[in-house]
Amino acid sequence: MIEPVQIFWAAAGDSMPSLGSRALVDVTDGDTPNLRMPVRMLSVDTPEVTARSAQRASEIDQEFAQLVDWIRQGKAPIDPGLAEFLLPKLATGRAGSLHFTQGQAASAFGKQNITTRLARPDGKPRAIFIRTADSPFDTNHRLLAYVAPDYSEKERREIPKSQRPTFNLDLVTAGWAAPFVIYPSIPSAEDLALLIQAAADARTDRLGIWADPETLLAYEYRAMEKLFQITRKKVTDQPLTVHQRSWRERYCADMRNRTLHGPEDYFRIDPEYRLWIWPPDLRDAITRLNLTPAPQLVTTT
Repeated sequence: MIEPVQIFWAAAGDSMPSLGSRALVDVTDGDTPNLRMPVRMLSVDTPEVTARSAQRASEIDQEFAQLVDWIRQGKAPIDPGLAEFLLPKLATGRAGSLHFTQGQAASAFGKQNITTRLARPDGKPRAIFIRTADSPFDTNHRLLAYVAPDYSEKERREIPKSQRPTFNLDLVTAGWAAPFVIYPSIPSAEDLALLIQAAADARTDRLGIWADPETLLAYEYRAMEKLFQITRKKVTDQPLTVHQRSWRERYCADMRNRTLHGPEDYFRIDPEYRLWIWPPDLRDAITRLNLTPAPQLVTTT
């Protein structure tokens, strides 16, 4: 019989996303299985390709057109200010198709960019460098990380950081991703400055997603999908399994002046200066970042 111990610990765990038979690559030795898993790039958000087909994207065009009617009739649970901001993007009749097309372009850029930047003159590809978040997995069990080509110590001394960006930053520079910095996974001061400048330049130069002023940013697109589903249940008297405002939960702070805005007031901040905060992290963020509530937030609460 073993002796009783006084050390107690329960490890947190995560299940890998379903990858069929491809998750296990091989086994180096008894305690080293090599796994294949998805990585969610930190601080950036590319257009979605979840429509999967042009036909489904066209159906989303119609759903968003219906959502426009519900918003104008006052049936959708959305604040007037945000509604006014989003209606021109939703009312084009092509919001879903545009987003799907942009998602395909962003995906193509991402694949080609990674292949190009990992290539070396000697023909041998570079290894990949990954820096994970303090909380390494998201709710979909994807690894949260900044991803870049791996440079030698000599290269890191000789090549400025601006000339060896992460793949995350490349997406923003090319205009195929909006900045999506979520507390507490904030880049370092130098990296954050590079991200903000790249996003501002891409938006000014109308690159990628910024070429069309009617673009729904990826987080707006996902929110409108949720709002459509909730409003449809509301107008058809179906029971809501979630609170009708659950389509918009994250708060948003302006990184220029540390002003905290409510979930439906993010549009008052230029896209490159938005810092997103989930409700469970709100108290900690307010304290650590010395945030000040916006007048609209004080009034509504």
